[in-house]
Amino acid sequence: MRRHADVWLFLLVAFAASWLIALPVWLGAAPLGAAAFQILGILIMFTPSLGVLAVWLTRRRGTTARQWARATGLTFGPRRGRTVALLAAALLGVPLLVAVALLVSAAVGVVRLDVAGLSLYRAQLAAVLDQVPLDPGVLYAVQVVQAVLLAPILNAIPALGEEWGWRGWLLPRLLGDPAVSPTPAAVSPPAAGEPGTGESGAGESGAVEPGTGEWRPARVWPALVLSGVIWGLWHAPLTLKGYNYPALGAWAAVLFVGFCVIFGALLGWVRLRSRSVWPAVAAHASVNATTGLALLLGDAADPPNPALAGISGIVGWVLLAAVVLVAYRLRPVTVPR
Repeated sequence: MRRHADVWLFLLVAFAASWLIALPVWLGAAPLGAAAFQILGILIMFTPSLGVLAVWLTRRRGTTARQWARATGLTFGPRRGRTVALLAAALLGVPLLVAVALLVSAAVGVVRLDVAGLSLYRAQLAAVLDQVPLDPGVLYAVQVVQAVLLAPILNAIPALGEEWGWRGWLLPRLLGDPAVSPTPAAVSPPAAGEPGTGESGAGESGAVEPGTGEWRPARVWPALVLSGVIWGLWHAPLTLKGYNYPALGAWAAVLFVGFCVIFGALLGWVRLRSRSVWPAVAAHASVNATTGLALLLGDAADPPNPALAGISGIVGWVLLAAVVLVAYRLRPVTVPR
């Protein structure tokens, strides 16, 4: 228990702070869909970073701010070119995945699109505006451009609030990375493979076996699944109210855990591959900006069910799972060193 005291401290701060901020939601002062709900949701996104700060200030007192920033991925990693490439891939690839998930959803019959008439989008506009300033088609195109190019930049600040916690600190910590653990463990130099790049080889990163001193590779998949489950459960103050899947009510909390595990594995891959949290921040910010907008291409007479359609629905899970498996197969990653 004491060996994992830093993990429990992180979880206590992140979860307790999120529930505290969400109190107005549960007291009826910020109902689902209201502006106050959205503001509280943004504030909650910073609570994992509070957990990272708590760990640093109490469990890593001898670690300088620069060392902690490097260990938790706030730099661009040892290979800046790779990190920049993954940043670009996240910013362009996530909107592409969102679009493909919508098209596949339509192909398998779980959503009916109305691209020509934009009936669902028009209905949404009518609900919030007395008069639409532009042709709905033009306005939607403008919003798509903003969602792809501008919104991820604006969303990056709250997305960093989450990603510094989940992928910046928690994932490497679950993998046994000495740089973020309470007591740095001595590691033996790799016999083969490229140090610090995530390439597989005889010297791939891992942990020292207690009592033996022998080096064993870290198990990436259990850490990815566990961090994804934790990430999903952390959303419970909002998802128990039906956030993301309104028709499901409290069951939305269960469904969203599944999405967090699969999408979190992709975010974990870019984090471990780059040794930087910024590609994960970009991907997180981009998915937040584009997911809802894509579903507005549905038919108002038969609105899409977000539990099934789109990137956060079951169809999207299958697509994301395929991308994750290909990514880990072609470019295996291990714990940072």
